Amino acid sequence: MELTEQFEQAAADSKKLAERPDNETLLQLYSLYKQATEGDNQSDPPSNPFDFVAKAKHQAWVSLKGKSKVDAMKEYISLVNRLKNG
Repeated sequence: MELTEQFEQAAADSKKLAERPDNETLLQLYSLYKQATEGDNQSDPPSNPFDFVAKAKHQAWVSLKGKSKVDAMKEYISLVNRLKNG
């Protein structure tokens, strides 16, 4: 199976996990997915100082700056597989 197909399968599998991951893991999934699909975060930080979720997501994605899309895909697949297998 090609890497892109594996990534798409992992994205589908992430929505069917037996247990909801903790917030830190959810941020990791989000940021790896965004890095894999869009590359480096070019957006401005959220303007609402009380939107902690948006700020956390933005910062998690920014923290991956420079990581290649391929590496982000591989890490995402690996993380989803670990979550699936407990």
